[in-house]
Parts: sequence; structure tokens; C-alpha cells
Amino acid sequence: MSAKTADEAGKLSVRRILPPVVTGQEIVLLAVIAALWVLLGLFTPAFLTLNSIGPLLVDVAPVALIGVGMTFVIITAGIDVSVAGMTMVSAVVTAQLLVALDIPLALAVLVALASGGILGAFNGVLVAYGRVHPIIITFATWNIFLFIGYRVFGSSTVNGIPNTLDVFGRGDAGTTLGVPHSFLITILAVIAAWWFLRYTKAGRNLYAIGGNREAARLAGISVQRRLIWVYVITGLGVGLAACITIATGTSTLDQSVGQGRELEVIAAVVIGGTSIMGGRGSVVGTLLGALLVQSVRSGVTQLGWPSQLAYLFVGIFIIIAVGTDLLRERARRLS
Repeated sequence: MSAKTADEAGKLSVRRILPPVVTGQEIVLLAVIAALWVLLGLFTPAFLTLNSIGPLLVDVAPVALIGVGMTFVIITAGIDVSVAGMTMVSAVVTAQLLVALDIPLALAVLVALASGGILGAFNGVLVAYGRVHPIIITFATWNIFLFIGYRVFGSSTVNGIPNTLDVFGRGDAGTTLGVPHSFLITILAVIAAWWFLRYTKAGRNLYAIGGNREAARLAGISVQRRLIWVYVITGLGVGLAACITIATGTSTLDQSVGQGRELEVIAAVVIGGTSIMGGRGSVVGTLLGALLVQSVRSGVTQLGWPSQLAYLFVGIFIIIAVGTDLLRERARRLS
């Protein structure tokens, strides 16, 4: 094979691995979100005001930040159901230090990132070197993390949390020109992750691992090291999300922190077009998925409907997304 032919084959292989710059599902999601916002604006005019959109974007941020790491994980054909337990540990450790030592902002963020990253690394090592499906491993670690979190809480709430992390919150300290800082950080994280997945060899390797782990290993990809890092990245996202959770709450942190977060994150990733079978996914889609999920929840609340309807609508979106993915996978195999 000539050098030119090999180069063309390599470019073709990359095109097969990478999704388009803008996927059809992302366009559909944008259209659905736009239509939903228009309808909500018609029925509840207050929805399209800054006082409503601002808090909505703050609610999107923690889901999307963890979703970036979860997208990496699911692209590699894994999953992490322990993020709720990780959020609990990271939030309570950070909150306890804020109360006990009144640590500054930078150190508080570093503590949250470190705690999340360490827990993520623990997951990653078990997934990379174990021979058990990630859902089993992370379900086990979820229980371990909950135990740790409850022990740190000490059977009581954390009270008197200072406003050190208000820069991530909903108030004036947490916004610039009406745009929440937490959402700006999320946008930067999504841009960085999109660039990493698309334009770096390490990022493209994640798609290869999810497509066929054994083939990726035989091609010289360090599969185990890559798997550890995707779970670490998820943990770092959890750390940032914990900071936002503390900032948007009251001066009290209770033991329900992080509850149900894994369901919101996985829903956002799947609705965003990442294949649950691995090998395909987009962090931009995840951001849009998180925006759609939170818009539905906000809309149901503002319309005065029973809150349970939000679960119904999100469940329908997940079924549609998974069904579309299965049909796409079937068509690809038949072609």
C-alpha cells in the first residue's frame, strides 16, 4: 500500500469513528427545545424572563458537567451509576471544611475536585482491571460512597455553611450580565471536551475502545489507562457539580444531596445521542439533553402540573432516543 493510500485509509477510518460536527439528533434537540420554550412562553410568559432562564441554566450546569464525563464513560461502553454517592461525599467533605476552617474559594474548589477525582479513580481502577460489567462495579461503589458520606455527615446536617461558593450560585455574585458563572464554566468544559474527542488521538481512542475494546487493545491503545481517566474526568465533573450544589442551596446541607443525580445525568447523555452500547456520542448533545430535561422539569412546575409528569416526559424522551439509536445501529450493520 502506498503512503498516499494509507493516509486516505486513515482519514476514512477517522471519519467512520467520529460523529459529524453537528449531528442530526442535535439539530432535532435544538428544534424540540426551541418549540418547548415557545410553548412555555405562550402559556407562562414568566418562563422567558431572565428571572426564570437564569436559574434554569444554573440547574443545567451540574447535570451537564457530570454529563461530560459520563459521555466519555458511555462512549467507552461503560456506565457510572455511582455519581449520586460521589456528589454526596464531595459536597459534604467540602461543606464540612468550609464550616470548620472557613477555607477560601480556591481551596474549597480544589477539595471538591480532589475528592471527586479520587472517587472517580477508584471506580476507574476497578472497571479497568476487574472483569465485571461497570454497572455492577459502580452500583457497589455507589453504596460504599453513600456509607462514607453518611459517616462524614455524622447523622446530622451540616449547618452554617458560609457564602464562599456564591460565585457558583443563583444570586448577583453568581452571574455576569445575567449569565450564571456555573453555566459559563459548563460551556467551557463542553467546548474543551468536544475538541478533545474530535481533534486528539486520545479522544478518538475512546470511540475505538467503545466500538471494539479487543481490537483497540490489539491496535496498541492503552485501554486500561484510558478507562481509568474517563472515570477520573467524571469524578472531576462531580466535584464542580458539588460546588454548584452547595452554592445554590441554603446554609444547610442535608443527607439528600445528590439524590437521583445519576438518573438525570444518564438521561441527558442518552437523550443527547450517545449510544448506550458505546462507540458513539457527543458532549454537545449531552448539554442539549441536560437543557431539555431541566426545561421539562421547570415547565411542569411553572404550569402548576403534578411534578410526576416530568418523569413521564423524560422517560418518553429516553425511549425515543434509545429506540432511534437501536434503529441506527441496525441500519449500520445491514449496510
